[in-house]
Amino acid sequence: MYVPFESLPPHARIWIYQSNRKLSETEVLEITEQTEAFLHEWSAHGQPLEASFVIKYNRFLIIAVNQDVQAATGCSIDASVKFIQNLEQKYAIDLLDKMNVTYKQGEFIAHKSLIDFKKMAKEKAVNANTIVFNNLVNTIEEWQDFWEVPASESWHNRFF
Repeated sequence: MYVPFESLPPHARIWIYQSNRKLSETEVLEITEQTEAFLHEWSAHGQPLEASFVIKYNRFLIIAVNQDVQAATGCSIDASVKFIQNLEQKYAIDLLDKMNVTYKQGEFIAHKSLIDFKKMAKEKAVNANTIVFNNLVNTIEEWQDFWEVPASESWHNRFF
């Protein structure tokens, strides 16, 4: 069952899907409608999941579940991955590739392969103070506190 994102507890589980390109306003509206419809029907073992989502920077789709009400299970997680794969196909985007880095360059958001990011670190085109998006966070609270951080404070620090 879809609920407002703000109503979920800080310890709600999240999954972050980053797009390899910025989504248009039209794409964001369509993806918003489709994600809300999916979450209205999303369930685990026949029990509705209390879930929500946000789209940030026209690039990140963050889905959250209140596991106090009903925990996401293997089958429900598989259903969400299938939903994400359908979005990938429909919009010709990549949301599941974890071997990419998204970071801020001033007011802009850049997206590079992990190999390219490592090369940029070596060439000092990015540094430990570069703001990166740490998509390994697991809860809303972690997302709020540790998602947009200097590279030195995330798993990216190994490149500096």
